[in-house]
Amino acid sequence: MKIIYKQIGVIHSPFLEPKGVPIQPSSNKTTEGVVEVFKEYQNGLKDLEEFSHIILIYHFHLIKEHKLLVKPFMDDNLHGVFSTRAPSRPNPIGISVVKLEKIKENKLYVKNIDIVDGTPLIDIKPYVPQFNLKGPYKIGWLNKEIHKLANSEDDGRFL
Repeated sequence: MKIIYKQIGVIHSPFLEPKGVPIQPSSNKTTEGVVEVFKEYQNGLKDLEEFSHIILIYHFHLIKEHKLLVKPFMDDNLHGVFSTRAPSRPNPIGISVVKLEKIKENKLYVKNIDIVDGTPLIDIKPYVPQFNLKGPYKIGWLNKEIHKLANSEDDGRFL
């Protein structure tokens, strides 16, 4: 089976390369970006302004190859890629929950962006906290490393 997704827009941010990008939106409270939705998909934005946060689904377009074992940003040990949020995946799909500030025509102005400028946008979904698991939860190997989140940035290891 062949799966094909259409690019519906492009993400703009101040990050011109992966190195130095915050590794998660939650560690980046202020950086602003613009999500430009292609005009033919603009009608799909109706009522989105009623949500405070949105989920951006995008393609890691700078990844050249995937790895099944990776050293994630907050640890020096190898882990299976599916137990990480590392970008070098068999299907290089990224997700980020960002704060939606406003919408003007086909442009979404957001905060907490952790995405490289020019990244292809695949989809947008409203973030609804009640839809997500509340716990109890486990965070595996990250339990020992989560304290590093606020100061972790992409160091270019996945390019």
